[in-house]
Amino acid sequence: MEQLYQATLDKWGEEAQYDQAVEECAELIAALKHFRRGKVNQQAVIDELADVTLMLGQLTWMFGTGQVEEAVQQKRKKLNTLLEL
Repeated sequence: MEQLYQATLDKWGEEAQYDQAVEECAELIAALKHFRRGKVNQQAVIDELADVTLMLGQLTWMFGTGQVEEAVQQKRKKLNTLLEL
């Protein structure tokens, strides 16, 4: 995957990838709103989730996998505390 992520940076650059991530998140938001109203099917949401998942992978790689994982673990601890698990 790292080779794919690097290739996208080489071709389009960091700024374009940040913009692409924002766009994919916006498309997921729209798909979820449409799904809730019965205007699109589940597959439309899944397709947008796939796009966002790929962008999250790239952003995680760009910002540092270890740092992101550490932040995720901290957020999980907080959630566990809130849920009293």
